[in-house]
Amino acid sequence: MSDMSRPIRVVVVDDQPLIRAGFAMVLAAQSDIEVVGEAENGADALALLARTEADVVIMDIRMPVMDGVEATGRLSQLADTPRVLVLTTFDTDEDAFAALQAGASGFLLKNTPPEEVVTAIRVVAAGESVVAPRVTRRLLDRFAGKLAPSARHDERLDALTLREREVLGLIAEGLSNSEVAERLFIAEATVKTHFGKILTKLDLRDRVQAVIFAYDSGLVSPQS
Repeated sequence: MSDMSRPIRVVVVDDQPLIRAGFAMVLAAQSDIEVVGEAENGADALALLARTEADVVIMDIRMPVMDGVEATGRLSQLADTPRVLVLTTFDTDEDAFAALQAGASGFLLKNTPPEEVVTAIRVVAAGESVVAPRVTRRLLDRFAGKLAPSARHDERLDALTLREREVLGLIAEGLSNSEVAERLFIAEATVKTHFGKILTKLDLRDRVQAVIFAYDSGLVSPQS
């Protein structure tokens, strides 16, 4: 999570110079955001991030040498890794979901308005995700045949209480905190408390990763 006492440090990764320049220009106008580097492919991005501290990486998916999915997966294995926003053309892109599964905190469409890009960077830097649970759920349903859940029981589920499993299951179905609270007849603050414990117990970073875990572990299934 970014230290909000200093600017959010951003690295832009895209093989098209004009796109990189466009992002740099938009972000340079923000007092709380600083572009600390650019790279034209995933391999260059990993090399850059090995010597440059960053809070958020804007990562294109389709690039030569190393694509954004592989680069995101490698970044997610590192300690204190920056959070990744992947760039895609369609919100039902199979590669976009693969990037989420690899560890990205969300995705942006390439035609996203500049002000929404800025907001997304701030949200991700604060430790949240920028993909609505329903969108992640739609991706799960769409690609379920290719991304089948593991048949092996995930022992991390055993750490959750029954109520925590209920909360995680409903979040994975696309319900908001308020909708979960209404369904379970509990306060929304209680849902937030449960979800915080779920993230801690499962060693997950955000809501998107929680939804993907719920599917991969077999807690929920597509179109259930």
